[in-house]
Amino acid sequence: MSQVTQPESIHTRLATNRKNRRFRKADKLADVHYEIRGPVMQRARRLEQEGHRVLKLNIGNTAPFGFEPPETVLRAVIHELPRSLGYEDSKGIYTARSAIVHECQRQHVRNVDVEHVYLGNGVSELIMMVTQALLNHDDELLIPAPDYPLWTAATLTAGGTPVHYRCDEQADWYPDLEDIKAKTTKRTKGIVVINPNNPTGAVYNQQVLRDISVWARKSGLVVLADEIYSKILYDDAKFYAMGSIDEDVFTISFNGLSKAYHAPGFRVGWMVLSGAIGRATSFISGLDILASMRLCPNVPMQHAVQTALGGYQTIQDYTRPGGLLYEQRNTAHENLTSIPGISCFKPKGSIFLFPKIDVQKYKITDDEKFVLHLLNDRKILVVQGTGFNYPEPDHFRVVFLSKSAELVCASESIRSFLATYRQS
Repeated sequence: MSQVTQPESIHTRLATNRKNRRFRKADKLADVHYEIRGPVMQRARRLEQEGHRVLKLNIGNTAPFGFEPPETVLRAVIHELPRSLGYEDSKGIYTARSAIVHECQRQHVRNVDVEHVYLGNGVSELIMMVTQALLNHDDELLIPAPDYPLWTAATLTAGGTPVHYRCDEQADWYPDLEDIKAKTTKRTKGIVVINPNNPTGAVYNQQVLRDISVWARKSGLVVLADEIYSKILYDDAKFYAMGSIDEDVFTISFNGLSKAYHAPGFRVGWMVLSGAIGRATSFISGLDILASMRLCPNVPMQHAVQTALGGYQTIQDYTRPGGLLYEQRNTAHENLTSIPGISCFKPKGSIFLFPKIDVQKYKITDDEKFVLHLLNDRKILVVQGTGFNYPEPDHFRVVFLSKSAELVCASESIRSFLATYRQS
């Protein structure tokens, strides 16, 4: 007798389909990018694996360029290491948070209490926490263009919509207040202010901050103030903390040890809630939940905070005339702007230049291709301007942490590269 073939069961079909399943990234990551470590950076790594030396002018990592944390800061961490083996408060250790409160008081930031200070594993973790706690699906966040791209990426990851307001290169890269007003809608939850600015190096005066604050108060917006470069200032630039401007505006300020104290690997950042905190009770409860979920920030490195903020500020030795950063800024700016077709605002703060390139002269329509061609041909790594959500392909960012002689050589290499470069 012939054997009757049994129909394939639904469970068998499901098992077969699951066995062949392809795993894709979540849809919410479709538009998320971080070009500072994007495809061009990956190409640089491959070149290094092939034996090439790449000059990395793409990222503000102080360690490879010989900048070290103050010795007193290192000693503080080592001294407390044996007592830093367990979990601590989810917001951070008390001594560190108290030192941050005192720093805020020196900056005239209002309505700050130690319970309103949160430490994190770098400012980047805290930006992710804040956007997750603040934004519902399709809520909008005003972000400068150009921006530090993590703000845009974090907004998208949280389900929000980044809306980029214009910063005006012809006005020292100050925010365009009229553009901010025009782009504020009923869905807008807050506005990001990056001061001193990354990538342009602009430092905002008190009137600019006051104008933004007035609009934030009128529109019911939270102000998210990225102030990680607050101590890296040149010439006559003066930093004004956003939290000191208006006590009727709910403000969240971000800072840390990575830049001014040359300790990016410590991953120590903090955020401070100030101003109209009474209107943010529910939001703060959300922050507390997220802070608790990650248990606590890195414990040993938090012991650096009190010593860093309370001790001698060595960054001033670097930023005054004759200091390394001051002289390297001048060298990079002078040599880059001597190249035909390149102009650049001279930064008042930060460690970056954001040169503009004559795209008509060099027939550039794709700035990512431009920086990739520069990398392949001259082994110099920079970041394209559109990687900072700038709408035109006519800028690139340069970090001036290298020694002056190396910056001169890099500028000359870019000059000779551009002499024959025309993008097809």
